[in-house]
Amino acid sequence: MGSRADGPRTSGHVTGKMAVFPWHSRNRNYKAEFASCRLEAVPLEFGDYHPLKPITVTESKTKKVNRKGSTSSTSSSSSSSVVDPLSSVLDGTDPLSMFAATADPAALAAATDSCRKKRDRDDNSVVGLDFEPWANKRGEILARYTTTEKLSINLFMGSEKGKAGTATLAMSEKVRTRLEELDDFEEGSQKELLNLTQQDYVNRIEELNQSLKDAWASDQKVKALKIVIQCSKLLSDTSVIQFYPSKFVLITDILDTFGKLVYERIFSMCMDNRSVLPDHFSPENANDTAKETCLNWFFKIASIRELIPRFYVEASILKCNKFLSKTGISECLPRLTCMIRGIGDPLVSVYARAYLCRALLTEMMERCKKLGNNALLLNSVMSAFRAEFIATRSMDFIGMIKECDESGFPKHLLFRSLGLNLALADPPESDRLQILNEAWKVITKLKNPQDYINCAEVWVEYTCKHFTKREVNTVLADVIKHMTPDRAFEDSYPQLQLIIKKVIAHFHDFSVLFSVEKFLPFLDMFQKESVRVEVCKCIMDAFIKHQQEPTKDPVILNALLHVCKTMHDSVNALTLEDEKRMLSYLINGFIKMISFGRDFEQQLSFYVESRSMFCNLEPVLVQLIHSVNRLAMETRKVMKGNHSRKTAAFVRACVAYCFITIPSLAGIFTRLNLYLHSGQVALANQCLSQADAFFKAAISLIPEVPKMINIDGKMRPSESFLLEFLCNFFSTLLIVPDHPEHGVLFLVRELLNVIQDYTWEDNSDEKIRIYTCVLHLLSAMSQETYLYHIDKVDSNDSLYGGDSKFLAENNKLCETVMAQILEHLKTLAKDEVKTLEYIKKQSKQPDMTHLTELALRLPLQTRT
Repeated sequence: MGSRADGPRTSGHVTGKMAVFPWHSRNRNYKAEFASCRLEAVPLEFGDYHPLKPITVTESKTKKVNRKGSTSSTSSSSSSSVVDPLSSVLDGTDPLSMFAATADPAALAAATDSCRKKRDRDDNSVVGLDFEPWANKRGEILARYTTTEKLSINLFMGSEKGKAGTATLAMSEKVRTRLEELDDFEEGSQKELLNLTQQDYVNRIEELNQSLKDAWASDQKVKALKIVIQCSKLLSDTSVIQFYPSKFVLITDILDTFGKLVYERIFSMCMDNRSVLPDHFSPENANDTAKETCLNWFFKIASIRELIPRFYVEASILKCNKFLSKTGISECLPRLTCMIRGIGDPLVSVYARAYLCRALLTEMMERCKKLGNNALLLNSVMSAFRAEFIATRSMDFIGMIKECDESGFPKHLLFRSLGLNLALADPPESDRLQILNEAWKVITKLKNPQDYINCAEVWVEYTCKHFTKREVNTVLADVIKHMTPDRAFEDSYPQLQLIIKKVIAHFHDFSVLFSVEKFLPFLDMFQKESVRVEVCKCIMDAFIKHQQEPTKDPVILNALLHVCKTMHDSVNALTLEDEKRMLSYLINGFIKMISFGRDFEQQLSFYVESRSMFCNLEPVLVQLIHSVNRLAMETRKVMKGNHSRKTAAFVRACVAYCFITIPSLAGIFTRLNLYLHSGQVALANQCLSQADAFFKAAISLIPEVPKMINIDGKMRPSESFLLEFLCNFFSTLLIVPDHPEHGVLFLVRELLNVIQDYTWEDNSDEKIRIYTCVLHLLSAMSQETYLYHIDKVDSNDSLYGGDSKFLAENNKLCETVMAQILEHLKTLAKDEVKTLEYIKKQSKQPDMTHLTELALRLPLQTRT
C-alpha cells in the first residue's frame, strides 16, 4: 500500500500575517451533493412518437364554389403524406426540371434519340474509346489564345439571282443553277466588318454557325454551303497571329457542324420503314439515292475555285466517302495532303494539316509508318495525344521508334515520351514486360549521364507501377552504375529525387521497400546535405501517411533511425523554427509508430536511444517523455496484481528517465507541466518518493517563471498561464499523502511560500485568485472523505482519519490565506474601489448569504 503515516506531523512555517478570527471549513457530503445535482428523471410516454420516425403532415384543401343563383359552398379534403426534406430535389420542382418539362415531348424524344445515335457512332469510331475528344482540347485553346487587338471579318454577300427557278427545271439545269449560285457567291459584293473585339468576333462566328443550322433546317442547302465557304476563307487571314488558334477552333466548329449535317442527311436516305442501316455498314448497304446525293456534294465542293475553302470543306465531309467506297477515305487522304502543299502561308498550312489529322487519325498513323525519318512526328504525336490512346498502342509505337533514323531525332527522347504516357495510362497486361525490356535495352546503352537519367527517371515509375521489388532493384542498380562514375549524380539531384519519390509512392509497405537491396545505396548518392534532408523528409512523410499499424521490424527500425538521424543532424543555430517544427513532427510520427508490444524493457531501450539521437529537438524530447509516461501506466495496467520487484524497478526506471530528461528542456511551462504530469504518473504507480521529487522540482521552478513569455512569436504576460498550472497542481496535491519526515501538508506549505515570495504585477488579481484556489484545496482537505483518490494510494483522509491536530493545522493555513485575501481587498479599498458595497450587494443574493459575515469583518480590517 502507498501509505506513509497514520497521524498528524509537526507543522511547518508559512509567512504571512495571521488573522485574529477563527475559521473552519464546512463539512461536505459529496454523495448527497452529486445526487442533488442530477437531472430529475421524468417518465415519457412516447406513444406513436419517435425522434427518427418520419414526420406526417395532414394537408387540408378548401375549394370555394360560386354558381350563379346559388350561395357559396365550401368543400374540403384532407390527406396525409410523409414529408422528406430531400424529396423536393427529386420531385421535378427544381428550375432545370421545370425548364425541361416545358419542352415539346416529341422534340425532346427526337433530340434524345439523335444524341444516342451520335454517341453510339462515336463509341464505335475507328479511333477507339481511348481517343481524347476534340471538345477537351477546344476549351483549352480558346482559354489560352486570346488577344486585345481589333479583328475584322470579310463577308462576301451574293446576289439574289437564280433563286426564282421553277419546279419544272431539268436535273441538269438545277445543277448548273446551283453552280452558278456558288460562282455568284464568290463574285458578289464584299462587306468588311472592322474594329471588332474578340468577343464581337466570337459572337459573329456563332451567328454564322446558327445561320448554317437554320439554312439547313429550312432546306436551303446551297446557302448552307455558302456560309461554310465564307467561314473557311477566314482561315487565310493571319493578321492577328496570336488569336489564330482560337479562330481555327471557332471556324472548324462550323465545318464540323456542316460535315455532320451532310453525313446524317445521306445516312437518313439509306433508311426506309423496313430496314435501318447498321453502324458498321459497307458501301453495298447504301442505296443509289444516297450514293448520288453523296457524289453531288463532292462535285459541288470540287467546283470551289479557291484552295483553302475547297480543302477545308472537302475534309469536313471526308467521312461521307464510306457511302461510295471502302477505300474512299484512304484514296482521298494522299490527294488532300498534296493539296496542302499549295498553301503558301506556313501557319495556315500547319493548321490545315492539323485539321486533316482531326478528321481521321488512324489512317494518318498508317501513312506515318510508311514514311522514313519520322521521329519528330512520332514525338509530337506522343506528346499531344491522350495517354490512353498511346498506351493501348505501345507496341506499335515501339516498332515505329525502332525503325526511326537515330541521326534525325534521338531514340531515347522518343522512349522518354512513351514512358511519360505509360506513367499515366496502363498498356495491355500481356505487353508490359516486353515494353520494359525494349525500352531499357535502349536506355541502358546511353553513355551521357544526363541523357540516361532524364530517360531512366521516367521509366522508374512504369517499373514500380507494374512490377515487383526485383525489377525495381534491377533498375536502381543500373542507375547507381551509370551515375556513380565521376560523381555524375551531383548534376542530377532533381531527377534522383523524383526517382525516390516515385519509388516510395508505389511501395507503401516499408518492410518491402527497405528489403530492396539497392534502395539505401541509392540514398548514399545524395551527398549534398540540403538535398539529402529533403529526401529523408519525403521518406518519413510517406511512412507516417501509409504505415497503418505500429511496427517493431528491425529492418524498418534501423533504416528509419538512420533517416531521422540525418534530419536531426542538419539542425544548427541558423535553422528556422518552422523547419525545426517540421523535422520534429516527422520524427515524432516515427517514434509513435514503433511498438515492441509487452516487451517493455525493449521499448524503454528504444526511447533511451532516441533521446541520445534527437537531443537537439525539444518537441521530440517532450514526445519521448510522454511516451515513457504512457509506458509506465501501461506496465501498471498489464501487470495489475503482480507487484514484483522487477516490475517496480522498471517503473522506477521510467520515472528516472523523465526526471533526467525534463531539465534539458528550454520552455519553462513545458517543464512545469511535465513535472506535474510525471509526478502524477509516479503517484499512480505508488512511487511516492519519486512523485514528491517531481512536485518539489516543480515548486522550485516557479520563481523562475518570467513576467513575459513568447507565444507564437508574440510576448504575452505569463500570470494567466501560471494560474492555470497552479490550479491543476492544487487538484493533484489533494491526494498526495504527507511524507512522515516533512510534517503536515509540507508540499502545500512550500508552494504557499513560493507564491508569497513571487513578484506579481501591480494591481493584478491573479495572486488572489490563486489564494482562492488554495482555499478550495484546504477546504477539500478538511473533509472526512476526499472527493477522489488514486487506487492503492492512501491520501491524508485515510492517514489522519479526521485527526483534530491535522484539522487545526489546516485551519491555520486557511486563516493565513484568508488574511492575504483581505489584505488585498484592503488595498483595493484604498484605491477607492467600492469593494465593500459590492460584497454587501452580492450577499443579498439567495446563494450568497455567506458573504454577509465577510462584509461585517471587512470594515474592521480596512480601518487600520
